[in-house]
Amino acid sequence: MRLDGKVAVITGAAHGIGRACAERFLSEGAKVVLADIDAAALDATARGIGSPDRVLARPTDVTRRADVEAAIAAAVAAFGGLDIMVNNAGIVRSQDFLDITEEDYDAVLGVNLKGAFFGTQAAGRRMIAAGTKGVIVNMSSINALLANPSIATYAISKGGMNQITTTAAMAFAPHGIRVVGIGPGTILTDMVSRSIMTSDDARRTILERTPLERCGEPSEIAAVTAFLASSDASYITGQTVFVDGGRMALNYTVPVRD
Repeated sequence: MRLDGKVAVITGAAHGIGRACAERFLSEGAKVVLADIDAAALDATARGIGSPDRVLARPTDVTRRADVEAAIAAAVAAFGGLDIMVNNAGIVRSQDFLDITEEDYDAVLGVNLKGAFFGTQAAGRRMIAAGTKGVIVNMSSINALLANPSIATYAISKGGMNQITTTAAMAFAPHGIRVVGIGPGTILTDMVSRSIMTSDDARRTILERTPLERCGEPSEIAAVTAFLASSDASYITGQTVFVDGGRMALNYTVPVRD
């Protein structure tokens, strides 16, 4: 068990990739604090995936620095420290570029970018103070590098998140703390079903751009997260690994007009 004795905080842990990461971490021997704004789903997830001596649910709004710091403090109080921080909480709004309002922009960047910054900063501060050679994992996206105007705020936020990963990795390297990112392709979560896979045509468009000809599963992202958080990845920092079924290598196709 690669994460035996480790303590992790995972944001956005009530659903999808966050929940899958929590389940994988528990199977690898870690103790986990689940942080999510959806308190009801959070409690259900905590009850469903592990015992109270290894799982703690902490309602958290990642747009509030105090909430993120409180989740980390809860990990220290309950389990004795913090070894792994997974900044996974994220939202997406699918809309025309010119229809994006100030509220839309602030909402998406608040969760995806500001939340990741607060999580990285708070985890780094705690690890440095404790002398812990920990790992911070930021959940990015292929849309950090690919231009998809229908989810512009999401893409913008993930591009910024990649810079959180690189700059924090340089800042924390002298302390032995690694900062890495994961850029999922199209993963079968509720968020993707609601915002992207909304029709047969949408599904076909995604698969036409994916060489492996299928979408990914949350458990496949969780497996990579567990690897990056473990000592098996001890010489990896400042990098974002794209787990996308070959999507980045193929890139987007453009319909040709007659």
